[in-house]
Amino acid sequence: MQYFSEISQCISILNLNPGIMDVEILSRLQFAFTIAFHYIYPPITIGLGLIMVTMEGIYLRTGNKIYENMVKFWTRIFALTFGIGVATGIVMEFEFGTNWAAYSRYVGDVFGSALAAEGIFAFALESGFLGVLLFGWNKISSRVHFIATIGVFLGSMFSAVWIVVANSWQQTPAGYHIVGEGLNARAEITDFWAMVFNPSSVDRLLHVWFGAFLAGAFLVISVHAYYLLKDRYVELSQKALKIALIVATIAAFAQLIIGHQSADGVAVNQPAKLAAFEGHYPEDAPGDLYLIGWVNEEKQEVRGIKLPGGLSFLVDWNFTTPIKGLNAFPEDARPGAVNAIFQFYHLMVAIGLLLIAITLYGTVQWWRGKIFSQRWFLWLLVPAVLLPQISNQVGWFAAEMGRQPWVVYGHLRTADALSESVTASNVLFSLIFFTLIYALLLLLYLYLMDKKIKMGPYDESEIRDRLRLKDIAAQFENK
Repeated sequence: MQYFSEISQCISILNLNPGIMDVEILSRLQFAFTIAFHYIYPPITIGLGLIMVTMEGIYLRTGNKIYENMVKFWTRIFALTFGIGVATGIVMEFEFGTNWAAYSRYVGDVFGSALAAEGIFAFALESGFLGVLLFGWNKISSRVHFIATIGVFLGSMFSAVWIVVANSWQQTPAGYHIVGEGLNARAEITDFWAMVFNPSSVDRLLHVWFGAFLAGAFLVISVHAYYLLKDRYVELSQKALKIALIVATIAAFAQLIIGHQSADGVAVNQPAKLAAFEGHYPEDAPGDLYLIGWVNEEKQEVRGIKLPGGLSFLVDWNFTTPIKGLNAFPEDARPGAVNAIFQFYHLMVAIGLLLIAITLYGTVQWWRGKIFSQRWFLWLLVPAVLLPQISNQVGWFAAEMGRQPWVVYGHLRTADALSESVTASNVLFSLIFFTLIYALLLLLYLYLMDKKIKMGPYDESEIRDRLRLKDIAAQFENK
């Protein structure tokens, strides 16, 4: 996931000179757009996979048909999301060759192994079991079907593993050596497991997983809160909302801990990125922690609400510990667009804290038996589906912008990773074309999603007719 930095770079360039639109900026913008759009869908499938496993597990244990209806309904949503995700993800692999040939040559041996593992161990597992999950109802035993559901979930999880490993290697390279010189230089793996477990991979993978759990859980919460407000599928929605709320609460609190661990890793491995997160410029001074602020990059200062020494305390549990600032790095080796990085990072943190507040309040009200009677809270839960998505996106923006100007940290600059033969007009044409196609795909996805949600888990009129016939039959028996 190279590559949310492309949007930020365009922001910074436009701020400096609105007329500049060269092949580098266009290529960055194109990759940023395609991957940001693609990343809407994988987190949903990972999160839904966990919830589907939970729902079907409860169905196997209780035999309650309500949980079976839940799983069938969310399986349809999962399949739709999976299909759009695959369609939007294929384009990125071609862009490595068309727009980023120098990058592909440099990291091909490393990145290729991770992508191959993703195809063999993740995509094949997920797509193969998805067929059984979709078409195996009433054709195989319940236990075998449950195994298929677990297989789909694990496939989605493994897919994230290899993509995050590849990206993390770019952030903190390990287990490799450089072969050749100049334009012919390339990285070769010397220790596969050192490459996989590079210094940032585990923390970043956990961060991605739990962000995905939140995305899937809040989609379920949003849909069933909507049903409850419309007085539809009440019993089913109450049970489904409770399941998703438990997942969301655990994930929200876990994300707070994992996010802190990840930031500690950034402090050790990418200190320039950490400095950009908080707009910290002094070479060697205690770092402040800002709740909200604005970075003046010309004056190299931040105005806002801050906890003096708070960044130092989070890094070293000491308010006076010096933190390496941006001025400690050469100007051409530090991130640009510091204010954009600052804002994206703080927005991610703010949304994370808001998700904790929402889930904690919902859990407390559930234990008190009042959650379903508080319509204002149910109305709040409906649009809350957007919060994890926004947080996931801006988190990646901050992470990838903070890595600049490196595409492979400390080794290969982004400006040196381009394809020499591609012109700005080529990239601009493909960017416009992709924008139109992806916009149509998004509209199609939203239309089909809306249609499936309106149809609901089952036909309500059919259920009402069955109940009415049972009532009539009971009346005749009584007579």
